Amino acid sequence: MFTINSGKKREYCDGVSRRSFLQVGALGIGGLTLADLLRIEAAAGIRSSSKALINIHLGGGPSHQDMFDLKPGAAKEFRGEFNPIKTNVEGFDICEHFPKLATMADKFAVIRSLVGMFNDHSNFHTQSGFGRREMQSVGGAPSIGSVVAKLLGPAGSGAPPFISYNGGSAGYLGPVYRPFKPSGNELRLNGSLTSERLDGRTGLLASLDRLRRGADVKGQMEAYDSYTQRAVDVVTSGKVADALDVNKEDKANVDRYGKDGRNFLRARRLVEAGVRTVTFNWGSWDLHGQNFVRLRTQLPKLDIAMSALIQDLHDRGMDKDVTIVMWGEFGRTPRVNKGAGRDHWPQLAMCFLAGGGMRLGQAIGKSTKNAETAKDRPVHLQEVFATLYHNFGIDTVGTTIKDPSGRPQYLLKSEYRNPIHELV
Repeated sequence: MFTINSGKKREYCDGVSRRSFLQVGALGIGGLTLADLLRIEAAAGIRSSSKALINIHLGGGPSHQDMFDLKPGAAKEFRGEFNPIKTNVEGFDICEHFPKLATMADKFAVIRSLVGMFNDHSNFHTQSGFGRREMQSVGGAPSIGSVVAKLLGPAGSGAPPFISYNGGSAGYLGPVYRPFKPSGNELRLNGSLTSERLDGRTGLLASLDRLRRGADVKGQMEAYDSYTQRAVDVVTSGKVADALDVNKEDKANVDRYGKDGRNFLRARRLVEAGVRTVTFNWGSWDLHGQNFVRLRTQLPKLDIAMSALIQDLHDRGMDKDVTIVMWGEFGRTPRVNKGAGRDHWPQLAMCFLAGGGMRLGQAIGKSTKNAETAKDRPVHLQEVFATLYHNFGIDTVGTTIKDPSGRPQYLLKSEYRNPIHELV
């Protein structure tokens, strides 16, 4: 199998470690292979488009009031240590540690009144719009990448429709629509498997797709061959491997993203190669202590990487088709604790959006004076998902997908199926 593994291990305050990896070719999910997936998609007659999503999860929960909703007039124990700076959009101030983003505020929007989050160190709800315990009776809620893979299938390039660096559940859609899961800097062939060994039918059967050896006897091999070869092409011909290899990018552009922005760059390369949904974690934001010390280092790195991604998509004419969403599992407490940190605060969070042909250059909603709750225009988590689906051209009001019992399931709850009107 093909594996990308960062070897990095991350722990949050709940003590749970999270490690992710990619298996391309032989997926190891219920015996399904990439070739199987391509056959199923073709049989379903799934259509193609160039719309894509980059979903960035700030794992641990970022402090909204220290990034995009600063409160300079609040008491010291609430306002923290950072100051707001003006952007190129009148009245739209952000943190002083985002000087590059401040020059391009017309190219993004921020939701300052995000509600409906969960006190759960998980990216499940920022990938699906639902909590982990919801919809368990039918198999769980699927990630947006899995839904898009189901409804739209692969783009014309044949690249896998959903690649995730941070997990992602297909829920009731089943294992066919689970994401490929890269995490790391290299795509390599494990053990004795080489690209040369994939050239022959024996190598394909034994090493990549593990097709039954009786297939030829049954006269099915010719039908398998085209899909199997396409699976090999996706992985070895450069459509995925080249996109993941940032060394193939112009060095000046690599440098523009900064040394901590490689996954931002890979995400752009993957959507350019035809991947519909790319998700990844960035940074460590569970800052119960030393919040401002850590953010003084972390925020400038995010500023560099995100501004580079936005500008790169714009320069390539991809900004109307590719949506960026950035958020975490919840916000942080308004009051700074005794350890100069902020604790969990699911009552209010922030969401950063760019691209997708949306109306940008605005802050949506307002929070109360200490950023405790939404004051004006609360925006529910699922309304963001309605907007993301809308940007793919998917109608969240009427679209349903049948669960394993044959019952049609709507993509979102009835009260949140319309996209955010300020953005579309």
